[in-house]
Amino acid sequence: MANDFIDIITSLTAIMEEETARLLQPGRHSDFGEMAAAKIKLVSMLEGWILQHDRTDSGWLARLDDEARERLSAAILHLGTAAQANARVLERQIDLSTEMMAAVATEARRLSGTRRAIYGATGILSRTEVATPISINASL
Repeated sequence: MANDFIDIITSLTAIMEEETARLLQPGRHSDFGEMAAAKIKLVSMLEGWILQHDRTDSGWLARLDDEARERLSAAILHLGTAAQANARVLERQIDLSTEMMAAVATEARRLSGTRRAIYGATGILSRTEVATPISINASL
């Protein structure tokens, strides 16, 4: 019974570790969508497994033998470590993407000269930024 649960945890850990390692490598990677889908599926399986066993056999965790409890604890600790590393790398990648998009938008605004000056009723000159259309080529 616990073997299935541990297998799901181990699979999720392996995917997170692979994703983290690949994100740390330079270059383009195109299959992160598949990895994210696999992580979502495995997390869903974990939640379903826990809910089902808590509903049908609420004492399953207490009845695990020492060896199974040790394996489960080790798998959960390993998952926690992998999840923390994965979260740090993903957060950094998101920050880099956000910074890159801001830099592209700033440069496009600068090159297109979309700043406009408007005279107000009191004679004050105010500058406004007009949105610059940006097209992203997703195949790059």
